[in-house]
Amino acid sequence: MTPAAPSLLSTRPVLVTGGAGFIGINLADRLAREGYSVLIFDSLARPGVEDNLAWLKGSHADKISFACCDIRDRAALGEAVRDCRAVFHFAAQVAVTTSLVEPRLDFDVNVGGTISLLEALRLNNPRAPLLFSSTNKVYGNLDDVELACDDDCYLPKDATLRAHGVDESRPLDFHTPYGCSKGAADQYVLDYARSFDLLTAVLRMSCIYGPHQMGTEDQGWVAHFVYRALAGDPITIYGDGCQVRDVLHVSDAVEAYLAGWRNIGRVAGRAFNLGGGPANAVSLKRILRFIESRLSRPVEIEFSDWRAGDQRYYVSDTRAIAGELELSDPKSWKHGVAELIAWISERKTSVRKPVRAVGATRQVRDHA
Repeated sequence: MTPAAPSLLSTRPVLVTGGAGFIGINLADRLAREGYSVLIFDSLARPGVEDNLAWLKGSHADKISFACCDIRDRAALGEAVRDCRAVFHFAAQVAVTTSLVEPRLDFDVNVGGTISLLEALRLNNPRAPLLFSSTNKVYGNLDDVELACDDDCYLPKDATLRAHGVDESRPLDFHTPYGCSKGAADQYVLDYARSFDLLTAVLRMSCIYGPHQMGTEDQGWVAHFVYRALAGDPITIYGDGCQVRDVLHVSDAVEAYLAGWRNIGRVAGRAFNLGGGPANAVSLKRILRFIESRLSRPVEIEFSDWRAGDQRYYVSDTRAIAGELELSDPKSWKHGVAELIAWISERKTSVRKPVRAVGATRQVRDHA
């Protein structure tokens, strides 16, 4: 199923839930630049996202509409999906730490909100494709994977896993309330394709980074490191800093989501791992060393205890999604992080010191 050209259905918007957040704003910008009308559905709960929305509206005044609504508002969802041509679902409670403090909130937003959105589609617009942003946390903490620490990086002893990363055949193993809620939502999205023939697909994301990311200790750690380093503030590492992630620039993530929409007939009912892959696998310590080299000054680091459910190693096997959607090789992490440092330095009149978000009113947001 190929999306119609923007000029053919110009009044039908693409719905982006959590669209004022990091990935949502980048996707909306790309859609508007391609000529699509975009409906941003966002509660503006996360500090700073109102700046993203103002920038987006200023850049594409005739293409952007906005509904200031919570993903738990069923009536608002019904109205939003009724005439949309596609849905990209990013709205979520995204912090493991918050899920441990407020598991009911985490459940209501991530599971309840997602089911409400799926039901709104099923009842009002069942042929509109939906792409859901899931997480690598659905695979648990991977504590059965034997690791060796080499040059401040945890790496699997298994040669195949080291070469390719974690693929979609890995058993699901939900840890922490956040892992449970995102994993349950992930499975509901897949089952609505199976049970109700909805055109839904899941992208299980690793660490996405790039412009418009309001990084905090709880989410968006690459941008958080950059903000803290530019401000000259200490950075706390939970664990030993040798944990490895495959980081992916947001422009490459946007390409994957758009390709998923364009090829929804092939990918409906399927889940794919989305990340930078082995070529962009890097430890926290290596990212910090790179930031120090770009700033030509040391960064103060403090260490604290490991967090619940943290993976010492997670790298996405991206062969399935790259092959199915014909994706190009992603941007190298060094290039991308250098661009992020420049963007934060140049675009901000003062270096933002992200406040750790707490409380229910601050946690319903896009993956950031």
